[in-house]
Amino acid sequence: MREIDKRMYFNTKPGIIENARLLRKNMTHAENLLWEKLCRNQLLGLRFRRQHPIDIFIADFYCHQARLVIEVDGPVHDDQSEYDDGREADIEKYSLKVVRFTNDEIIDDIDSVIAKIEAIVKSRI
Repeated sequence: MREIDKRMYFNTKPGIIENARLLRKNMTHAENLLWEKLCRNQLLGLRFRRQHPIDIFIADFYCHQARLVIEVDGPVHDDQSEYDDGREADIEKYSLKVVRFTNDEIIDDIDSVIAKIEAIVKSRI
């Protein structure tokens, strides 16, 4: 990996990278909707990555320039808030900001989700 790539992956092991590749091929409906708005530098000209490895975790979306992780939470997250909080704390140790949206938020009002992401990105750059 090039030097910049090493910094973006935060000590990720090769197995996690392979899992991320598999997840990219099997994104949820909500993840696909959000990706349509984030890909190809559409949001403020910034590059977002999908299913991006960070240490032992895989972030749904990641913008290196803004140091922003976006998580899309489906129904399974209703019963694992303690795990999600711990995961978020581990990711934030790298000076990353984690923001969460539910599937329903994305499906029902993608424009509001994009506006929130834009505001967060602007505050971080």
